[in-house]
Amino acid sequence: MANAPIEEASLPSALPAPKTSRGERTRQRILDAAERDIGRRGFSDASISTITQEAAVAQGTFYLYFRSKEDVMRELVLRMGRRLRRHLTLATTGLTHRLEIEKRGLHAFLSFVRDNPNLYRVVAESQFVDEAAYRRYYHDFANNYRQVLSAAEGDGQLSPGDAELRAWALMGISDFIGRRYALWDKEASIEAATEAAFAFISHGIAPKSTNGRAP
Repeated sequence: MANAPIEEASLPSALPAPKTSRGERTRQRILDAAERDIGRRGFSDASISTITQEAAVAQGTFYLYFRSKEDVMRELVLRMGRRLRRHLTLATTGLTHRLEIEKRGLHAFLSFVRDNPNLYRVVAESQFVDEAAYRRYYHDFANNYRQVLSAAEGDGQLSPGDAELRAWALMGISDFIGRRYALWDKEASIEAATEAAFAFISHGIAPKSTNGRAP
């Protein structure tokens, strides 16, 4: 998932954005509370009541900014995409070779998951709430990822291959390594996980002969 920019998803939006900075701060406070509440409880157990309690606002205030709990979930999926995109972009700025970008981006992704466990869980939960939003999130990543992989192949930085399949495979590696070594095990070394995963990505699992080439 390294350095794979995501487009804004054209999903059903919530109510129009607030016209004042105060209103936007309140809206963001509700989203922050929903991220924590849904991340801890899960979507089914979280409610508008528990979200507004967490945000310290009246339930009626919630409906000034969102139509439903599903609206909030969709907004949080978009938030994950925006924040992760920015995080990966900042982490890989200045790098020019695709394999360098992959390694740095993988480390950045694992760090993001470690630092944003609730938001990561929210996206995972969204597949049971709004499958269209969930699938769009990954498809947007994959479409853009495919483009950068294809460009790197054209520049001779990667071997020839199916860029679409590679994009999904690399996303899958990042996703599950993130769950195991960043989300579930807070003591695991992100650096060690990055090194091991990158060795797999760059060299595969085929045994090497004595001259360094696969038999």
